[in-house]
Amino acid sequence: MRFFWTFFWAFALTEMLTYVVSSMIGVKFHFETGLILSVLVTVILFVITLVIPNEPVEKH
Repeated sequence: MRFFWTFFWAFALTEMLTYVVSSMIGVKFHFETGLILSVLVTVILFVITLVIPNEPVEKH
């Protein structure tokens, strides 16, 4: 379920970002660009969560 919700929010936010940026620079909005970016963002987020250690820090 976490994969679905992560992709859902990544998709929603990147589509909104793609729409706003394309409107600001005056180019045509492409749905596929936001879709590809949302897949990339989802993959990057899961890679980051795999790299970050989950153990507590013993010494401060």
